[in-house]
Amino acid sequence: MFQQIPFLRYLKNTLIIVFFSVVGALISNSLIAYGFSRLRWPGRDKVFMIVLATMILPYQVTMIPLYLMFTKMHWVGTFLPLIVPQFFWKCIFIYFYYGNFLTGVPKEITESSRIDGANEFEIFLKVIMPISKPALASVAIMAFIRAWNDFLGPLVFLGSDRLYTLSLAASMLKSNYDQLGFTCYR
Repeated sequence: MFQQIPFLRYLKNTLIIVFFSVVGALISNSLIAYGFSRLRWPGRDKVFMIVLATMILPYQVTMIPLYLMFTKMHWVGTFLPLIVPQFFWKCIFIYFYYGNFLTGVPKEITESSRIDGANEFEIFLKVIMPISKPALASVAIMAFIRAWNDFLGPLVFLGSDRLYTLSLAASMLKSNYDQLGFTCYR
């Protein structure tokens, strides 16, 4: 295997994408879920319903518009199309999951912090984040698995084989063995 593909380069590429995807998912999902579940603002319920409605759109439906947008931004051929969406819109299920966790946190905790003079960001950082470590661990695991197993995103957006991830390398390796007449499955 090490002679067929540059395994360590592909491992490094995969770990870079996975690391920044997990960090992006943790930061953005926790902030967005806090905003939807703990703060009251005009139109919040309507915006939340629109966000939930986007859960029915599969990734393949949005891939062509995303590819065109990332091409205009000159991001195709880099890791950016695989990392930056994690900070904004990649997995609505995680917003929903973490938001449901936050609705279970008693409101009295945040209200007492407000009475003590804390602003919303301080409440988020010093009260909500320590309480939600188990949920954040689950979010990190889900984001890790999603980024690690992503095959279609790297295939479409990376372009160059020097940027490939392990999922693409495994597919290349399998196709090489299939061309040689070996069977991988018995």
